Amino acid sequence: MKYLDEFRDPELARSLLAEVEATVTRPWSIMEVCGGQTHSIIRNGIDQVLDDRITLLHGPGCPVCVTPLGIIDSALEIAARPEVVFCSFGDMLRVPGSDCDLFSVKARGADVRVVYSPLDAVQVAADNPDREVVFFAVGFETTAPANAMSVHMARKRGLTNYTVLVSHVLVPPAIEAIVESEASRVDGFLAAGHVCSVMGTGQYEPLAEEHGVPVVITGFEPLDILDGIRRTVAQLEAGEARVENAYPRVVTSQGNQSAQDMLAEVFTECDRSWRGIGEIPSSGWRLADEYRAFDAELRFGVGDTAVPEPERCRSGEVLQGLIRPDECEAFGRDCTPRSPLGATMVSSEGACAAYHQYRRLDGVAVSP
Repeated sequence: MKYLDEFRDPELARSLLAEVEATVTRPWSIMEVCGGQTHSIIRNGIDQVLDDRITLLHGPGCPVCVTPLGIIDSALEIAARPEVVFCSFGDMLRVPGSDCDLFSVKARGADVRVVYSPLDAVQVAADNPDREVVFFAVGFETTAPANAMSVHMARKRGLTNYTVLVSHVLVPPAIEAIVESEASRVDGFLAAGHVCSVMGTGQYEPLAEEHGVPVVITGFEPLDILDGIRRTVAQLEAGEARVENAYPRVVTSQGNQSAQDMLAEVFTECDRSWRGIGEIPSSGWRLADEYRAFDAELRFGVGDTAVPEPERCRSGEVLQGLIRPDECEAFGRDCTPRSPLGATMVSSEGACAAYHQYRRLDGVAVSP
């Protein structure tokens, strides 16, 4: 298939692997900060064919996984109200809150709907003027522009029954928090190409310079990821730390200016809690003051309260690259896709889900 096969060529993959092996002289740990890249790495066995001196760590790159438990509980509370139509992308419906998930609320009679665009939710609001329509706006810089556009369009259409429950988070502050952590063992980062396609590359340059870590912007196909690893290893071995764009067919240094303008109009930066990690300063967006009438937290009087995670769930350590999913005692036993303890086992971009789906179960006594 054109545009896919050429990025999955096995001969080129072997060539890139050989180049990495010829370059590396000591152990290095490289973190990808994107759930799509995590799944590509595990699905294609990239971590298993790399030189043993290269360790791949999986960072907080799954937007569903880092949505805090308090926000999930707020979503459940709002969705259960009889006057509400609660709209969400499908991957949020099975994310466990403190007591249940959105599927359970829907099974009890709540009007929870899966949509494929936030603009679909705006249309639901237009079609149901006597109902309160809420869209669950989560994710990184990639999903935020469309969510911002939905609010912009709702105001333009004069809809007063449309609100968004916002839990947007930003990648660069998360990378900075990981680098500054005393427990960090990351030597270099693979940055997510789709995030940079929106925001450009400039935000990563201070990170590379101030913290002395290479940041290589990388795509999602096997050759993209191997090339990102090759470039990162080359920088590390040369003692360099700079931003390098290994995904130029999609990413420009300026990013998508129209999307950035929409984000600047509708959102403003704020501190955000990351599930399993904690609060990171200036790591998220909330609605700007002129759009607060569309804020579901204000409309329904709910807030992002601190809710403790299940003690057995170590997804926070997984999201910081401190352990692999299969190093969690509950993985594959007490925590499976059917009975997850944390969002990393549920989300289609979660690291635990990737390890389970692609059978990284050696030594694990899997629950039936």
